[in-house]
This record gives sequence, C-alpha cells and structure tokens, in this order.
Amino acid sequence: MKYPLFFVIIVFVLSISACAVVKQDMVGVKRKLGKVTSRSLDPGLYSLNPFTTTMLRVPVRTVNMEIRVNLPSKEGLTIASDISILYRVKRQEVPEILKNVGIEYESTVILPVFRSASADVCARFYAKDMHSGERAVIEQKIQERMEELLGDRGFIIESVLMKSIELPNGLSEAIEEKLSAEQDAMRMEFILQREKQEAERKRIEAEGIRDAQKIIADGLTQEIIQMKSIEAMRELIKSNNAKVIITDGKTPYLLNQQD
Repeated sequence: MKYPLFFVIIVFVLSISACAVVKQDMVGVKRKLGKVTSRSLDPGLYSLNPFTTTMLRVPVRTVNMEIRVNLPSKEGLTIASDISILYRVKRQEVPEILKNVGIEYESTVILPVFRSASADVCARFYAKDMHSGERAVIEQKIQERMEELLGDRGFIIESVLMKSIELPNGLSEAIEEKLSAEQDAMRMEFILQREKQEAERKRIEAEGIRDAQKIIADGLTQEIIQMKSIEAMRELIKSNNAKVIITDGKTPYLLNQQD
C-alpha cells in the first residue's frame, strides 16, 4: 500500500507543478529549454511541462521604484535626494524585453538610464533651483529624457518625483536668508508703490480743489457778493437768538424791512 500512496503523491506534485497562474496585473511568458517564447499570456491558469518550461511573470501595472541618489548641480555641488520613478511596462513588449534585457530590467536598464538622465539635467540647474518652483521643471526634463531613451524599449515613464532634497551644510541657510531678503525687498517695493499712489491721489485731489476754487473765484462779481450778503443778513434776522451785527456801514443789508 505504501507504493500506490507514494505514486499518488508524486502524481499530485507533478500536476501542481505543471500549472502556472498569471495574476490580473501581470503578463506571462513561457521560457522553454532556456528560450523565451514570443507569445505573451493574459491573466489565467496555464499548463506547462515542469521539466522543460517555466513561466516568467512581468507586472504591467504602475510600479513605484524608489531610490536615493546624489545629484550634481551647476555650481559643482552634490545634492542628495530621494526620488520615486513611476513607470510601467508595455504589455505587448514584454516578450522582447525578456529576450533583450531579462527579468532584472530595473537594475539593468531603468536605473542606469535614470542616473544618466538625472545627472545630465540637474547639472544645468543651480542647487537653489531644487528648492524652488524649478523642481517641477527638473522632474519634467528627467522624465522626458528617460522616455526618449526607454520609450522604444517597451517602458512608459509616467512621472519622476523628487521627494526630498538635502543641500550641503550652510547652503540651506544661505538660500533661506536670500529668500527672506528677496521677500523684504518685495514688501518694501509694495510699500513704496502704495505711498506713491497715495501721494498721486492727494495731488489729484489738491488740483481738483484748486480748480474748483478758481472757477468759483472767476465767477464771483461785486453784485453776487452783495446779493449773498443780503441773503445772509436775512437769515440772521429770522433767527430768534440774540445777535450783534457789526458792519463797516457799506455793506448793504435790510434790517428794518418788514417781511
């Protein structure tokens, strides 16, 4: 009875090893007798000869490759940075990638291309640019350079993200001091501009008052002045309050007239 049981176990193990599962986010390619086939297999269950054939599986989802690298700057400094490379493999190109590059394509192709592209791009920018809005420009240029080198080889570079930047000692403080000085200068420029606008407003207001007074002065005649004096006296007479009227005797007014 031992031999039949042993035989059953052997058959069971071989039947399991003769099956391979390709997951939903992967592409499978069979390697038979050391040669990679040209057919890519969609997710599912496949049978194979465990003695001659193995199943290679390559993810086609977006992969986040995180690395730490030293980047050169235009002034010759070395900047340490943690970078994420978001990439994916073209489904139809998987067999060719396995034939020409191998299953270790990250270390064989993607990483060397990134190091070369990042060094080439960052060497055109100053260290302070990596701490400013230029960081997005640097990321975009590295991505474009990698796509140029890897696009035809079956890889899609979705994004390059510089997550942290470590500047040399003293440089970070110098950059912060410069940015603070620039902000102070911008604030002072704003104050000066505001004062200039206020001075201009007052000048325009004074010119308006002057022009109004000139128009009034040009329109005043002796007759108008006498008429206004009479009107003022009449209003004064109508008041019930005690009053003292002082005049030089020339001002025409009608105090004793009955209304």
